[in-house]
Amino acid sequence: MMDEKPDTRDDAVAEELKGVPEDMLDQGDDAAEEGNSDELSQLREELDAAKQDVLYAKADTQNVRRRLEKEVSDARAYAATSFARDILSVADNMRRAMDAVPAELREDEKFKGLVQGIEATQREIDKVFTQHGITRIGAMGLPLDPNTHEAMLEVPTDDAEPGIVVQEMQAGYMIKDRLLRPAMVAVAKKPD
Repeated sequence: MMDEKPDTRDDAVAEELKGVPEDMLDQGDDAAEEGNSDELSQLREELDAAKQDVLYAKADTQNVRRRLEKEVSDARAYAATSFARDILSVADNMRRAMDAVPAELREDEKFKGLVQGIEATQREIDKVFTQHGITRIGAMGLPLDPNTHEAMLEVPTDDAEPGIVVQEMQAGYMIKDRLLRPAMVAVAKKPD
């Protein structure tokens, strides 16, 4: 068994406090406890503030991550927008070329290869547009939609209700859910 040594530290403190009245010794402990309590309260407040700051930082980081994910997704989905706008004029010219060929020349042996080549090119452009989410906007016979149609003129007619598209001057296109180019149209109005 080990011999127990008296705690020399406690003896030294007791020696120092000899002669100090008991009521003063109690006040010191209360003052120390009060100081500790204030310090503890302050530390708790600082901890609560730090927790709040961490929550705000987490929320902000999550918002930044979501925003970046959306930007990356949009960049992938709409990367071809500028190129698609430029290629629309090629598609328009192909349609004009086909519309310019009279029906009797379409069956003529001299022009048959040319017509078939234009038609094949037009089909290929339409296929590529479809692969990239580019779709033609419907216009003929539909009510004017200011979100997708651009009214260029009004045509007095009894054949259609006012506000109905009666002529498409230039086709409009969407890329996925965004407008690529509005359809330029003529809209029916009541005759004077």
